[in-house]
Amino acid sequence: MDFSQVLAEKTDTILDKWIAAVRKDRRIESADDLSYTAVKDHIPDVLRAMVTVLSKSQDNDIQSIVTASFEHGAIRAEQGFDPAEIAREYHLLRTVIFDALQPDLMEGTPVQIIRSMRLIDAIMDEAIARCFKSYVEERLRELHQLQLSLTLHNDELTRLISANQEYLSQLAHELKHPLTSIIGYSDLFLRQQRRKTEIKDNYTNLEHIERVLRNGRQLLHLINDVLELSRHDAGQIKLQLAPTDVRELINNVCEMLEPLAGGKNLKVLVDCDRAPKEIITDPFQCQQIVTNLISNAIRYTESGTIIIMSQVLENQKWAITVSDTGIGIAPENQAQIFEAYFRVSFSDRPYLPDSTGLGLAIVSRLVKLLEGEIKLVSEVGVGSTFTVILPLQIES
Repeated sequence: MDFSQVLAEKTDTILDKWIAAVRKDRRIESADDLSYTAVKDHIPDVLRAMVTVLSKSQDNDIQSIVTASFEHGAIRAEQGFDPAEIAREYHLLRTVIFDALQPDLMEGTPVQIIRSMRLIDAIMDEAIARCFKSYVEERLRELHQLQLSLTLHNDELTRLISANQEYLSQLAHELKHPLTSIIGYSDLFLRQQRRKTEIKDNYTNLEHIERVLRNGRQLLHLINDVLELSRHDAGQIKLQLAPTDVRELINNVCEMLEPLAGGKNLKVLVDCDRAPKEIITDPFQCQQIVTNLISNAIRYTESGTIIIMSQVLENQKWAITVSDTGIGIAPENQAQIFEAYFRVSFSDRPYLPDSTGLGLAIVSRLVKLLEGEIKLVSEVGVGSTFTVILPLQIES
């Protein structure tokens, strides 16, 4: 029996069942927000290559498998999959293939069954190996780019620390741990890449690379906040006015931050029915305001709901309001909340480790730059509501 022909006929069915299994599996959360095509990626190429290999008398011609799996691993790295998720999706693919072929396999001779099962297992193992190889290489490429970004920021950060030693001493402490991790692990893996040595204990090394990238991105976020604040205080931000769709801007920010809210099982509600259709402002700075307010609400809310509302006001103004059900801000702290490096803490709850006290300071400065004002209503244990009022059109 020609099992390659059977596999070719059932390829579309296998692919549909596999994608359904991936979407259903809670251990592959990175696929939740991907389209059908994005989840599918190069798996059809893997299946077609498998058909080709099964149809040959020799079982060592798997170059097409290698190519498809190599590209699949790089794409999965770009999509944010972790190694365990990739391993899981290949496990599901193997299971779906055998389930689909089982009735036909049972009709073959023992020799045919053993040969086909061995070939399929060998092909899957090779596909997984090549996929992880390209995944590691993509992560190392990201790591190299991250190092370059940190190097470019280093001189500017050093200058800022020297000029603002009193304010940045606390921030420097927050930068110490991720920076130490980045220096140690990035040197190790980049040396391995240059020597082209085989990386042993692959899964452990992948965890280290993921940790470096995670810490590096956090460090870049902190540095960018410091630089943003410095540029504003130095008067270096020049507005680039343009027609801006408020609803689209808010929806884009919410879509970007959805994984952050989803990770805490927070419900995000958006009401833009009364928002202005178009305003004249600096869209980038306006987006920074909205992003910081919503991400701040998510960061300080452990359960409940984040509500974003926008509406047109009188006197040619409009407003955006971000409400949360978070920890709230005590009255004595509300006057300081927009000061740089100020962080809310309680006797039984220290400030969050990823908070630098820069987000709201940047918001207040950008609001002023866009000729607006910001208001706060908050109660400890109930939540906070930030309202930003801006003109519909900035003249200059």
